[in-house]
Amino acid sequence: MRCPFCGADDSKVVDSRLSAEGDAIRRRRMCVECNERFTTYETAELTLPRLIKRDQSRSVFDENKLRSGFLKALEKRPVSIDAIDSAVKGIVRRLIATGEREVESRLVGDWVMEALHDLDEVAYVRFASVYRSFQDVNAFREEIERMENRNDQLTKE
Repeated sequence: MRCPFCGADDSKVVDSRLSAEGDAIRRRRMCVECNERFTTYETAELTLPRLIKRDQSRSVFDENKLRSGFLKALEKRPVSIDAIDSAVKGIVRRLIATGEREVESRLVGDWVMEALHDLDEVAYVRFASVYRSFQDVNAFREEIERMENRNDQLTKE
């Protein structure tokens, strides 16, 4: 690893440990030339599947776009950034776990709906209104009734 301070080509690893999330290795390194210390992170490079949109066009999965969608739905709601990051990482893990090269965007949208339902019901309805293209108040009412029925079923179990 090249030293960011002096540009020397050689450094040695002083300490290695898993990052807090466990999906990266944090390494403390020391340059053998200038003795400066610096930190590097090692992560697995995974290929995410392409998304098949409703119009059958294909696009590259964008984690930032997913996070942005969560942030819009959860705007001014009492949900922590850590909870949002955890939900985004969970969806990315599910996407990778499919093992597919292409996945319908509808599937990712359904996963977002599930995650939002668990995080905040108001954000869930906000997202659902756009995702399912609500046309009138009755569509909101039906979605809220579906949500209440789902909650009733979960409490019975």
